Amino acid sequence: MIAALPVAILGLAQAAQPLPALQATPSTSGPAPAETCPQPNADGTAIVICTQRPQGYRLNPDVMEAKRAMKNNSRPVRPNGVPRPDCATVGPEPCVNAGINLLAAAATAAEMAARLGKGQEIGSMFVTDPHPDEYHVYLMAKARREAEEADQAAQAKAKAAAAAQAAAKAQPQPPGN
Repeated sequence: MIAALPVAILGLAQAAQPLPALQATPSTSGPAPAETCPQPNADGTAIVICTQRPQGYRLNPDVMEAKRAMKNNSRPVRPNGVPRPDCATVGPEPCVNAGINLLAAAATAAEMAARLGKGQEIGSMFVTDPHPDEYHVYLMAKARREAEEADQAAQAKAKAAAAAQAAAKAQPQPPGN
């Protein structure tokens, strides 16, 4: 208890000393926020930081569109909630037929050999769910947004060119030779 007393006194003495005032320099890219910044006190105990507050979070609109699309693209559910066997599951009574379809396996092997002979990929043959995942839906949304922005930019450029051409025609021509 007594040994802690000098440490506490030293801590209080350091806390009583005034801190130097720090003032951040405003950025030159935006409007100067120094007009609304309060000036530091004369005693130098206040720390003043001048900056613009961010206007909320910026979410990527392509990611949000992909999430909405994936949420709306879920598989439909039967009204009574009983799952329908689709012969692609393993379990009690999945389907009536049993065993391996040797004719389909031979056709798949022949198709694989033909693709490999041409130098093509064979991974797409084993896709069981042809629906795109969230990343590919995001890529499609991004491409759609970029195409719309490019179309709007082209339309604006065409309007500006037409306006410039109309302005050039409207100017009076100097008398010719």
